[in-house]
Amino acid sequence: MQVSTRAVATAVLAALVAVAGYVSDPTVLAVPYAQYALPGVVALLTVVFAVGWPVLAQLPSRLGSSIVIGLVGVGAVAMVQRTVDEPYLRGLPIVFAFSVLLAFVNELARRGGRERLVESVTGTVAGTLIAVTAAGWVATQHTPGGASLLVAGALALAAGSAASALPFHGWTGAGATTGAAAAAGAVGGLVLPAIDPVAGALLGVGVGVLVSSLQELFDRLPALSRRPAAIAALVVPVPVTGILVYVVGRVLVG
Repeated sequence: MQVSTRAVATAVLAALVAVAGYVSDPTVLAVPYAQYALPGVVALLTVVFAVGWPVLAQLPSRLGSSIVIGLVGVGAVAMVQRTVDEPYLRGLPIVFAFSVLLAFVNELARRGGRERLVESVTGTVAGTLIAVTAAGWVATQHTPGGASLLVAGALALAAGSAASALPFHGWTGAGATTGAAAAAGAVGGLVLPAIDPVAGALLGVGVGVLVSSLQELFDRLPALSRRPAAIAALVVPVPVTGILVYVVGRVLVG
């Protein structure tokens, strides 16, 4: 899968998160179960990521690692969704600690000598950490003005991902990605309540730096020639941006 194809796919997923976050706002769509649109989309993305991450990281126990990452990702989303007051992320350390335990259980269940044991454990735990960060989208939705912040962050991610598909490289590409994300965040701050253009632009800068960094990190991996690995790579920016939007939003918006 080409870099431009992955970038556009990431932009589409970011737009999907924005739509789900908007629909999940009870003041926008007061229909039964609409509030579960965002958690459902985010949980599904963690499962998709869980399938491809062991291939991308070239882990020896791919099925077991996928099961652990998927369970932890969905569990983190459910934990935050059920948390009704601040701090909304207080349950994530418990989920992540449980993920480390599951990673060792996965190794105990392996047969055939358990080769590359350390690599398998660390790769699985790294995957669960990425999956857990996806719960940041749900936590953002719960905060005051969270719907606007969530949509602005998702728009910045979509714009930055789309810009990363342009034929620029090095610092030029990183600048284009960051600039597009900052501009999208500023526009979101102009048209959305509860967030101002300056906060939106700063949020966009953070998202743009994240997108360009992840692109440089994964683009040279030989495993990307395999479709599951490429899908995991294009999904990664979405969950990681979730925790970034929540933290930056708490600082800039309150």
